[in-house]
Amino acid sequence: MASARDIKRRIKSVKNIAQVTRAMEMVAASKMRRAQAQTLASRPYAEKAWEVLQDLALQPGSRGAIHPLLQDRPVHRMGLVLITPDRGLCGALVNNMLRRTIHFTERHADTPVSIVAVGRKGRDFMARHGYDVRAEFTRMPDQPSLLDITPIAHIVMEDFLSGELDQIWVGYTMFINTLTQRPTLRRVLPIWLDPREEPRKVGEYIYEPSSAEILAEVLPRFVEIQIYQAMLESIASEQSARMVSMRNATDNADDLVEGLTLSYNKARQAGITKEMLEIAGGAEALHQSRKRQAAQV
Repeated sequence: MASARDIKRRIKSVKNIAQVTRAMEMVAASKMRRAQAQTLASRPYAEKAWEVLQDLALQPGSRGAIHPLLQDRPVHRMGLVLITPDRGLCGALVNNMLRRTIHFTERHADTPVSIVAVGRKGRDFMARHGYDVRAEFTRMPDQPSLLDITPIAHIVMEDFLSGELDQIWVGYTMFINTLTQRPTLRRVLPIWLDPREEPRKVGEYIYEPSSAEILAEVLPRFVEIQIYQAMLESIASEQSARMVSMRNATDNADDLVEGLTLSYNKARQAGITKEMLEIAGGAEALHQSRKRQAAQV
């Protein structure tokens, strides 16, 4: 059994860890509230923009003739914008997203996948396992603007328009609520209609001055919005997962301190009892010695 001094030292160490995790929980909670508000505020706009993109994809005639970003072609190479945190300490969030990505690449094993890594965790994992990392973006702000996302969107759109990539996907963690975050993969280029969704009635658009001029300006903005929304969802998910993880760590530290305090009290009581027995034994031995000395006299 450990000594009372060792247990006391361990209690102090665990209490220090609990203070750190409690502070990290409070910071994550503050960031989560801001990220959640930003995510929920922009989500209806992004969803409506996605509906408009799907409606454009269903317009009569050749999709490629409307705009190159709507053009379906044989898939020889795919691109994936993988959004992960820069830091850990957020539970299983990173592992779940990476596991979903690995499953995606294995399902398309015959098609090379080029990775645009947003976040150090995804970048390090993909580079370590030999994936083709086309570009990397780290140290993204906690409250990104559309300007922060523009370089990412431009890279994938240029690769798609040049024919280097035939499909573009974005992988992110969708924010459901504080306790639930769902790893998600979504195709953004070419624009498509999810076969699982119920078909909607799509009216034919009339373009003025011309469809080519309008779509050349609007479609890239819509692609940027989809990547931007994915980034916001990932940030809200990260902060939520980190807050819950730090709360669990603090609770576990408190439980450990409680158990160690009980062990410390037992060890201290055992030490006091041992000392009392030693004192009593010494006193008895002294008493017996004095008796023998008196008998000899």
